[in-house]
Amino acid sequence: MAGSEFRFIADDGASLLGRRWLPEGPPRAAVQIAHGLAEHSARYARLAAALNAAGYAAYASDHRGHGPACAPADLGHFADRDGWAKVAGDLWTFNRRIAAEQPGVPIVFLGHSMGSFLGRTFVAAHSDALAGAAFSGSDGKPPAIAALGRLIARAECLRLGARGQSSLLVSMMFGAFNKPFAPARTEFDWLSRDPAEVDAYVADPLCGLPFSTQLAIDLLDALAGAAGLSTLSSIRRDLPILVFSGERDPVGANLQSLIDALKATGFARLTTRIYPGARHETLNETNRDEVTRDLIAWLDGAVPG
Repeated sequence: MAGSEFRFIADDGASLLGRRWLPEGPPRAAVQIAHGLAEHSARYARLAAALNAAGYAAYASDHRGHGPACAPADLGHFADRDGWAKVAGDLWTFNRRIAAEQPGVPIVFLGHSMGSFLGRTFVAAHSDALAGAAFSGSDGKPPAIAALGRLIARAECLRLGARGQSSLLVSMMFGAFNKPFAPARTEFDWLSRDPAEVDAYVADPLCGLPFSTQLAIDLLDALAGAAGLSTLSSIRRDLPILVFSGERDPVGANLQSLIDALKATGFARLTTRIYPGARHETLNETNRDEVTRDLIAWLDGAVPG
């Protein structure tokens, strides 16, 4: 199920790719999906089909530096400066496109991994425009070693340039995730227990791509703020929030700190789901049907009517 593709224009004139998957009748709500680092929106077609069957529209956009519409020279790179703010702003532009196409239909945000970090920046600024927010494969307060990573990213940027690609940074940010699963069959066993899903990711030329030193800086600089109380406190307290993750997701080593911060901030409609034995991409895991059912059940409870 490929859905339909369209272009939308960012505030600075950048042309970005969006996808829509629509149910047969009027949608109960629209789910806005933000993908993770080094993947793209087409990977959410299976989820979109399940959402459509349950009466929900699904929309997903490719971040800057990602997806088939991205110029080869720009793959893995947000922008030379202000990349994080630009990509978070693109989520709002895309949200307004969804609202224009589906007038009066509630919009629920779903962000996976890096998309969940971007999503918290986005949701903090625009929670009044949302009927709910779900964060998949996320994390909380970055560990102390993240400060060292920020220094190394800057050093690599000076050495290689903003668009340079550092094998050291890729090893630091991706390579470490595979260590708990040694001896690993591939470099991406940390994504899922399902070998077919891992192989599909490895075979996809738009997945697992190296990223620029500047993107690494953008991401590492944003992590603390995305999990901070100042960000979370900007979200309206009655917004339904779902946090779901795999028990063995190496990205979510400090996920409990995010859950604790959400509780401390006072969100009255917070739901958490941690799936035993599951890894990073729970929507592509061996128990993905269970995860999808739980997501749809949460949506049914979050969306009025």
